Amino acid sequence: MAFMPIDAPTVGFDLDMTLIDSRPGIRAVYQELSATTGTYIDADQCVSRLGPPLDWELRHWFPEELIAEMVLKYREIYPTRAILPTPAMPGAADAIRAVQELGGRAVVVTAKNAPQARLHLDHLGITPDEVVGGLWAEGKATALREHGAAVYVGDHLGDVLGARAAGALSVAVPTGPIGADELREAGADVVLDDLTSFPAWLKGYAAERA
Repeated sequence: MAFMPIDAPTVGFDLDMTLIDSRPGIRAVYQELSATTGTYIDADQCVSRLGPPLDWELRHWFPEELIAEMVLKYREIYPTRAILPTPAMPGAADAIRAVQELGGRAVVVTAKNAPQARLHLDHLGITPDEVVGGLWAEGKATALREHGAAVYVGDHLGDVLGARAAGALSVAVPTGPIGADELREAGADVVLDDLTSFPAWLKGYAAERA
């Protein structure tokens, strides 16, 4: 596997609950989807288990034959309901800049579709070098390997799996639905309290390997 030099690392980042707190926006989308379809959806329950792909969550509320249609309806609603209410996680923009200031590349690899991921990042002024969407768990390894990511940062067990499948260092933050102990048990190499600790960690990581 060809990684960039350690003084110019490529670092992958998950999006939901890693770089952005997507709960308010996604809750609003599910509430609208419920109202427009007449189908009961517990939006609070939905946002308590963010991480897996959209169709996985929709299968809790709709029969299989309606999933493709509901994915389209959800994505139609999303830009008008989810972008404005969604804040950045503490330290998110600084974490991206920390990679770039080392001369490295910051690549967002997310299960969310790329156009909507970019809407969030543009709205919040977070400027990664690349955004890759539609990948989950071990599937994220495809993009991480393609971009030569030495590190992948995420909040979910699926992110740990993706990092390990790519041969990247797994850096986890317990800012989503998974606690620190569970992330460690799943194989995270490093667990930080949140992204505010990431720039200092990255400098130390780079210095140790210089």
